[in-house]
Amino acid sequence: MQKNLIYIFADQWNKKAIGFEDNQVKTPHMDAFAKKSKVFDNAISTYPLCSPHRASLLTGKYPYSLGMWTNCKIGLDETVMLKPQETTIGDVLKAEGFQTAYIGKWHLDASEKNFQTHPESGAVHWDAFTPPGERRHGFDFWFSYGAMDDHLRPHYWKDNSDQIIKHGWSPEVETDVAIDFLEQRNTDRPFCLFLSWNPPHPPYDQVPEEYKAMYDEISISDNVPKALRDDPQFIETLREYYGAVSGLDVQFGRLMDYLENKGLMEHSVIVLSADHGDMLGAQGLMGKNVWYEEAIKIPLMICDSDVVAGRTDILFSSEDHMPTLLDLLDVPVPECVQGKSFSSKLGEQMSSVVEEDEEKLIMMIPGMPDMVDAYRRRGYNNKAFGWRGLRMKEKTYVVDNGSKPGAVQKRYVYDLIQDPLQKAPIELDRNDPEAEQMDKKLQEYLNKTNDPFILDPIEWR
Repeated sequence: MQKNLIYIFADQWNKKAIGFEDNQVKTPHMDAFAKKSKVFDNAISTYPLCSPHRASLLTGKYPYSLGMWTNCKIGLDETVMLKPQETTIGDVLKAEGFQTAYIGKWHLDASEKNFQTHPESGAVHWDAFTPPGERRHGFDFWFSYGAMDDHLRPHYWKDNSDQIIKHGWSPEVETDVAIDFLEQRNTDRPFCLFLSWNPPHPPYDQVPEEYKAMYDEISISDNVPKALRDDPQFIETLREYYGAVSGLDVQFGRLMDYLENKGLMEHSVIVLSADHGDMLGAQGLMGKNVWYEEAIKIPLMICDSDVVAGRTDILFSSEDHMPTLLDLLDVPVPECVQGKSFSSKLGEQMSSVVEEDEEKLIMMIPGMPDMVDAYRRRGYNNKAFGWRGLRMKEKTYVVDNGSKPGAVQKRYVYDLIQDPLQKAPIELDRNDPEAEQMDKKLQEYLNKTNDPFILDPIEWR
């Protein structure tokens, strides 16, 4: 019997913000799911930003290989989008006869304001209605939007440009739609369902009060500066953030109850994950797009009859999702895939696995219009800057070229065993033997993805 695929992911969800990882976050349904799943300790977002990770996860290719060097947005001198020519897991499974559905945030299509001042769909800012056809990449049932951060009055599109406005918390709305899709599906065919929740992505305060009220006292990580620890607004933000995760847990529980009651658990590959994390004040930062653990590590749990429950320290990146899932479904993996399937490892009892590649690429490119313009005005390619790095099981290595012209190139090593909170980076000279070794490995990734990032010393004109 052909298995189904159910892939559930949240936006900007810190790996530690879940009950079994951090006892202050109340997620009983997710905790119960983790006990039946393979839990990944080293799941990494190759590019800790929404559009690049999503494109990589769906295609099994590196973000830069896809041209996804930043979020799909407006104000740039090129239009960033997941090209119709790319092959996604949706395209593959539709061709295999699966019923396919995508519900929630997409953020992989070109923002409509790039082309029209007043789009017929009503899309504003970075948002987009993706019409039926090749830009939906094989997903037939559609209840989605491009990029929108109104969690309490969300809007969606189906198969025409008429905007559907809902009054309610977006994860609850989307879970309702997911359950309805499952109710209405053809039970004679397998299905692939992607459910993409936007919270706990900002705005943090758009969360039902009942969930925020679950957090009266908050414990804070030791790598959060005192100034933030003493800031009442920061404490309130943590309450809102953890409340949103607890709210997601309620919706996750509803969906799992449905699957259990319908006998679908044993015949489905079920994934719970995120596109990247959130710094939550660590290193004095909020948000993502940086190389610290809070931003690049993501929750990842895979439940399947062929997967042995437990924890694993496999290094698993954005581009590894698609081939691994296709293997678990016993569906051929396209030759264009650059990631690696770990399906054969997931049936093993051991938590520590020796891998062929002991490092994973991590990256960021300055992508906001003002950042890009600053480089262009001086005749530079912004894509050669930002930072690139290697995440290993015990270390993180980063070459930082900065996000504005004139920055001095720097190299850092973080010992994740001795310094798990990354409070004491070691700065390396580029001629240091360790830096030379890491640069050589990093250059291999740059060559593989045609990335123009500069590893040589930068001499500014």
